[in-house]
Amino acid sequence: MTKKDPLVSVVMPAYNAEKFIGDAIESILNQTFKDFEFIIVDDCSKDKTWKIIQDYAKKDERIVPVKNEENLKTTATLNKGINLSKGKYLVRMDADDWSYPYRIQEQVNFMEKYPDIVVSGGSIEVCDEKLNFKNKREYPNSDEDVRRKIFRYSPFAHPSIIMKRGSVIEVGMYDEKLPLSQDYDLYFRLGNIGKFANLDRILIKLRNHPQSSSMSKEKDQERIAVRTRFKADKYYGYKMTLGDRLYSIIQWLSTYVVPGKMKFWLFNLLRSS
Repeated sequence: MTKKDPLVSVVMPAYNAEKFIGDAIESILNQTFKDFEFIIVDDCSKDKTWKIIQDYAKKDERIVPVKNEENLKTTATLNKGINLSKGKYLVRMDADDWSYPYRIQEQVNFMEKYPDIVVSGGSIEVCDEKLNFKNKREYPNSDEDVRRKIFRYSPFAHPSIIMKRGSVIEVGMYDEKLPLSQDYDLYFRLGNIGKFANLDRILIKLRNHPQSSSMSKEKDQERIAVRTRFKADKYYGYKMTLGDRLYSIIQWLSTYVVPGKMKFWLFNLLRSS
């Protein structure tokens, strides 16, 4: 008897994540929703990440352990996971975050109820290294609100999203020329074939630590995000308002004069509740 494909494919890249990956893996394995495969791609870690992944895979057959032969970086690693996936839906997860047990079930229920939505996420709790709560970050819920704010900031928390796998493949998956903000570019392309949404529910704990890309590469990520907005305006059929353009120009200039840690602090302050 042929084993049927899972409804959901959870895709998680990992690199030198031995300190936190156990928490991330267990938070997915402990989901109330069970019909998933868990594709974990180790990007040539130099620590014990791969051993930890293998140990968990021996205990749970839903885990699909994959090891890159060379360090491909995040974007290509994500695409590798997507190419291996079989589910109707793709759920993103990062190796240093933690998902609430109800997360996947609520996201699947939502996507099944609204089939015109191609990508959705939810609210997140920004935490310290030990997952102690710091602040809550909310995102616009409706398609209209997401599109109204998409030129000011990424309207989804990347590790909280669920996407239609067929739609992601249709638009070409993540752009491997982008080392950062690859999700932002993908959202613009997905928005041309379907609708956006965010659940009004906290889905994950986002762990802030010095090694996270949002902290260590903040300026580069911000500049790529600004370039992505202008690309979307020029090539993807979106139209920036004058206010959007001025905001993006000011944001670009600020990356040269405002320290990265201060920018990150200000962003969290403005986006928290």
